[in-house]
Amino acid sequence: MKLIRTQDAVGQVLCHDITQIIPGVTKDAVFRKGHIVREEDIPVLLSVGKDHLYVWENDETTLHENDAADVLRELCQGENMHATGPKEGKIELVADCDGLFLADLERLRAVNAVGEMMIATRSSGFAVKKGDRLCGMRVIPLVIKKEKMERARAAAGGPPLLRLIPMPPRRYGVVTTGNEVFYGRIADQFTPVLQEKLSEFGCEMAAHEIVGDDCEKITASIRRMLDGGCELVLCTGGMSVDPDDRTPLAIKNTGAAIVGYGAPMLPGAMFLAAYMEDGRAVCGLPGCVMYAKRTIFDLALPRLLAGVPITAEWLAGLGNGGLCLNCPECRFPNCGFGKGV
Repeated sequence: MKLIRTQDAVGQVLCHDITQIIPGVTKDAVFRKGHIVREEDIPVLLSVGKDHLYVWENDETTLHENDAADVLRELCQGENMHATGPKEGKIELVADCDGLFLADLERLRAVNAVGEMMIATRSSGFAVKKGDRLCGMRVIPLVIKKEKMERARAAAGGPPLLRLIPMPPRRYGVVTTGNEVFYGRIADQFTPVLQEKLSEFGCEMAAHEIVGDDCEKITASIRRMLDGGCELVLCTGGMSVDPDDRTPLAIKNTGAAIVGYGAPMLPGAMFLAAYMEDGRAVCGLPGCVMYAKRTIFDLALPRLLAGVPITAEWLAGLGNGGLCLNCPECRFPNCGFGKGV
């Protein structure tokens, strides 16, 4: 680039967009990159505060901001997302389907740490809808050294930084435990809550059984649902440390491998996640899922539906941001719950 007086720019090629802001009316490019300045453009350029302009000079060692932004796009873009065209040096990625959005946070930090460039994403680990913006990226200067973009490539490594994993509807079963429900002392208020939550993702409850505080019967119920083709089994009740709470042992006795019993989240500390050998999940849900607006289950469910394994490492990382503030008006997921970094 070279810097020249606007009055001397007739015939020169702009190397960046020129933005015009009219409060309450518009914020858009009045001239685009590549525009050849004409005599009649001079008053307009001066009116938007451009007394000087950068015009293009070829330099084999640098990249224009739009071309550099496209390098960042290549590093980020995974399947099921598309890119917008560059606008004012920025490119965005947009979801092509509903799904679970995941970002490789360690490699994302490494790229942003290179300097003179930025990638800003929505929070990783949350469900998104088709058409949602996933991230925006650009370089900070109007031109950047090619060598710096190569450093960004090296920091990013191989696969895309971002993933969008579809969440197909799942057939699930619910095992309601507890003598108080089995003998009709109280109504089952848990199952309707689960049906409502999973219906948001198009899931169908394929089986439901109410079982008393009998470990062997709970185990048998879970196995019947798995044998019947359920892709996910959710157990409600019996998840605390009281003597009559048998659900954790019953899940273990199915042969499932327990990856975590207990999580650093409130509400949701007594959550249990386990997996059968074929990868199907069996979860024990604490009582808070029935009455609290948002709990650990709202963070775990998109992973369960997308087939992304819940791991001990993931559970352990939930502590930062794991305290729900019980706001008078719940704005989840537009809040800090579950968004530790």
